[in-house]
Amino acid sequence: MSHHYSGPDFSFPNGDARLDVCDLFAFPKPGDANRSILIMDVHPSAGVNPPGPTTTEPFAPEAIYEIRIDTDGDAVANITYSVRFSSSGNEATTSTLRRLEGADTTGSGDRGEVIVADAPVSTGRDAQVVEAGDYRFFAGWRSDPFFFDAGGALNNFQFTGDDFFADKDVCSIVLELPNSALTSSRVGLWLRVLVPADGAGEGWVQADRGARTQQVPIICPNEEKVAYVSGEPSGDSRFLDSFAHVLEQAGGYSPEEAKRVAGTLLPDILPYNPSQPVAYPHNGRALTDDVADTTFTLLTNGKITEDKVGPHTDFISDFPYLGPPHNAYNA
Repeated sequence: MSHHYSGPDFSFPNGDARLDVCDLFAFPKPGDANRSILIMDVHPSAGVNPPGPTTTEPFAPEAIYEIRIDTDGDAVANITYSVRFSSSGNEATTSTLRRLEGADTTGSGDRGEVIVADAPVSTGRDAQVVEAGDYRFFAGWRSDPFFFDAGGALNNFQFTGDDFFADKDVCSIVLELPNSALTSSRVGLWLRVLVPADGAGEGWVQADRGARTQQVPIICPNEEKVAYVSGEPSGDSRFLDSFAHVLEQAGGYSPEEAKRVAGTLLPDILPYNPSQPVAYPHNGRALTDDVADTTFTLLTNGKITEDKVGPHTDFISDFPYLGPPHNAYNA
């Protein structure tokens, strides 16, 4: 289920669909190898626990949505792109994008350089794109790019090719930036969503995070999901044994091999070198990468290699690249 439904029993983190991290994409801009596209998808338009449509409000105004970037390989963020949203109320929702570096990336809140201020959030089919200096920015509802037979996954991996996400939407934050803004030729990427801690003046807590696809819904044990999504990649070694146990049970790996394979999944960071071809999970992720087939081949030790679902066909050729939403959320 991609990273969709990362709470226990395929629920939403904190019971709030707006906080649910869905997908991370990273690829060179088509036609311009000196620039990159980073996409953070959150808030699926439909849930499975509970089932049915989610709220039409795209993003939580009390939350902070972040793209985290490690530039030196220590699984700690050196650069963060942070987005906050205004409360919609009776007015159109807007967003503010900030860039944080150095010491600012270890904290949370409204710090860092403002890159884009008061950008409109798209709720209809037309994408409202903002350009600011070397950056292009979009936030709003789009067609969900993830393709997967979720029903088959919930039915003991009996895949039929029924794409649960074919008519679903998602809330996207899309950023185009020069490769020089990454400050390194090879970086590690992940996403996180922060919410205010309980009690006044208590700071922030992490509601969800992720980088690679399907690790939380499929591989992370149910009883460890809350601890996993609230943690940092630098501490992911504590989940090595539990990941290995799942691989033993699902794929029939030997204990030694299961631990080795689990080690390739942690820390949960997506490597990205814009000068090299995109090849998930080793370098970035394109919109057409079949990450479900990759995940289930690994999970089952090659016993299941496909879910019989292929990429969507509603992508567009220019920024923000994701197709228009299937429904309008203007109301």
